[in-house]
Amino acid sequence: MAERVGSDLKWGVRKRLEFIEFRLFWDGRLNRGDLAEVFGMSHQQASSDFGTYQKLAPDNLVYDNALKAYIRTSEFYPVLIGDNSDRYLLQVVAIHSGWMQKEDTWFDELPPVEVVTLGRKPLDTKNLLAVLDSIREHKKLQIDYRSMTGTPESWRWIVPHAMSFCAGRWYVRAWSEEHNDFRDYSLGRILETRGSTPASDNSALDYEWAQRINLIIGPNPQLSEDRQRAVEFEYNMINAEVLVPVRLSLSFYLMSEHNLDVQLGQLLPEKQQLVLKNRQDVEDARRLARQMSKEALKRGGA
Repeated sequence: MAERVGSDLKWGVRKRLEFIEFRLFWDGRLNRGDLAEVFGMSHQQASSDFGTYQKLAPDNLVYDNALKAYIRTSEFYPVLIGDNSDRYLLQVVAIHSGWMQKEDTWFDELPPVEVVTLGRKPLDTKNLLAVLDSIREHKKLQIDYRSMTGTPESWRWIVPHAMSFCAGRWYVRAWSEEHNDFRDYSLGRILETRGSTPASDNSALDYEWAQRINLIIGPNPQLSEDRQRAVEFEYNMINAEVLVPVRLSLSFYLMSEHNLDVQLGQLLPEKQQLVLKNRQDVEDARRLARQMSKEALKRGGA
């Protein structure tokens, strides 16, 4: 394996060089004052850091006397932070959604951005900590939960063992004492937690979680050829399909999010741009794994 660029640098120096690269990459320019202000250092030390960065990536920046700043070159390639556009865009969304402050990032200026989302109540930190503690310590946790399945009793005991995220929601994967099987609980529907006790770790019997399957996804054949090609390009498909490995327990959410569980023809093609080519195989595998878990739990107890 190739040695990581700058791996011999001290942590503080590397962070400052990453900042230089970040600003060059996304803003196209920065000067010594920018570096000195963010890290509370002298201009002399800032000059030294720029010199160190130029040794690592001499083709990435040049000094513009008119602008009195270093600018990004056309040959620029990030050697420290990686060419990761998602990291940039997720931080932009986080700032505009109020999840983090601009001062907590390395942004100088942000482009005009409007984030449109339905929004949900912020997750309760105490509830999240209780879930995380239960996962780490293998404990049974009592939760006050608002179920969508119509279960009348709100308080119930669960043994969490994992978490997942899909379609804007966080879920905790847990054994249910009430049903003696494994289920997903939306963190946003947990009103309160109380009392935890040691519990046996039976997560190995959660076959829906443990087993993975490839979703074979392609463009809706009812779309025009041009629109099918657009879908293929967006999802980086090869030969008009893409394989998405997913845990069986999470396949349900991905299918629901993209209408992959809807029979072809029931929606307009524009509303169902993707189709699941092996839908029956996925549903059969999920059903079988769930049944195997239930039988194993009955035999072994909880």
